[in-house]
Amino acid sequence: MKKLFLMTVAAAALMAGTAMAADLKFQPGQDSKFNWKSYDEFKAAHADLKGETLTIFGPWRGEDEALFTSVLNYFTEATGVNAKYSSSENYEQQIVIDTQAGSPPNVAILPQPGLLANLASKGYLTPLGDDLAGWVKTNYGAGDSWVGYGTYKGKDGKDAFYAFPYKADLKSLVWYVPENFEEAGYKVPTTMEDLVKLSDQIVKDGGTPWCIGLGSGGATGWPATDWVEDLMLRLNAPQDYDHWVDNTLKFNDPKVVAAIEEFGKFAKNPKYVAGGVAAVASTDFRDSPKGLFTVPPKCYLHKQASFIPSFFPEGTKLGQDADFFYFPPFASHPELGKPVEGAGTLAAVTKDSKAARAFIQFLHTPIAQEVWMAQSGFLTPYKSVNTAAYANDTLRKEGEILTSATTFRFDGSDLMPGKIGAGSFWTGMVDFVGGKSAQDVADGIQKSWDAIK
Repeated sequence: MKKLFLMTVAAAALMAGTAMAADLKFQPGQDSKFNWKSYDEFKAAHADLKGETLTIFGPWRGEDEALFTSVLNYFTEATGVNAKYSSSENYEQQIVIDTQAGSPPNVAILPQPGLLANLASKGYLTPLGDDLAGWVKTNYGAGDSWVGYGTYKGKDGKDAFYAFPYKADLKSLVWYVPENFEEAGYKVPTTMEDLVKLSDQIVKDGGTPWCIGLGSGGATGWPATDWVEDLMLRLNAPQDYDHWVDNTLKFNDPKVVAAIEEFGKFAKNPKYVAGGVAAVASTDFRDSPKGLFTVPPKCYLHKQASFIPSFFPEGTKLGQDADFFYFPPFASHPELGKPVEGAGTLAAVTKDSKAARAFIQFLHTPIAQEVWMAQSGFLTPYKSVNTAAYANDTLRKEGEILTSATTFRFDGSDLMPGKIGAGSFWTGMVDFVGGKSAQDVADGIQKSWDAIK
């Protein structure tokens, strides 16, 4: 009986080991596109954490939660830490409630730098150290930008690096159909001046260059804010963008008005937009790119973020039936480099522990990024990952835009007060396309900002 019992225990242990191994999406050492050396080194350095617990709270639910869990499994396998991830439909409110109640998770991962800055100012975050900030600056595309988004004033009023950037999203893209370009003899532009020349050439050839749609139900107007934000980064210094977002630079400042007018050169030119100017505000943003795929094409260009292929015709093969290029900078402003607009999530320690610190260290190993890269929906500005790990060429090209960026900025409207960024900015852009001047629209938005101070 004793022998049978021991055999049963051994079999159970073997099954448990197999189950744990099966939790790893890609078996260590079996695929050269992963940096297994980084995993092995991390594992060797954190063998003393076995049995400790770690709680992580973040924004990912559904499929994204499953993808993040697939990464977290490598951390638990390497360390023996009992790690638990949770989220909430109202995660922004929940993290505030939990920290104020004295029951925070060990690690909070959030897409709002402003919310993290607020938590830091109340003493709810643990500084991660200057060494890690220096590492991000060196190893990330637009590293200074990412360090800035993780640096806040603590309860003592002093700046410190509190939040490590993990996972990014990209907005500065223009989509097109390669076959349409090939047939017409068009080339992908690398400067804003060339983009305007291409638009003029398409008009000269009898076509319509752009599909632009601002419709989005109660959120109508938001696609135009992305245009203005991208143009702000291409016409002005990053500091001007930051001051605009916090209203140190007023919304009706000439720099902002100029960016709105630059958007108008595209959206308010009846020769440039499919359906004419009246169609810009009335066309739903989800329907807008469909004009790329008609025969003959109703348009040749569509500016939108990396998520827009979800609304392309069924069966569209990215890189073949549709492709993209980086929304280019002005040749007349070489000092601004290659700015990129997007978003991202940042990981902060809200309840300090050895396991929490180890998890932050784990996130800046290549393997912690490559596991998600190899599946779907993950981009990173981390320059040392193996880009061959990306699930497809589209993600790989998008990742290269992030690693080569000189400036990265979060979506400005998301950083503004809700009544502005998700209110008067949206409606103001609809009014602008509808005929109001850029100056009048900017004055109105600034007036609404003054009203909430």
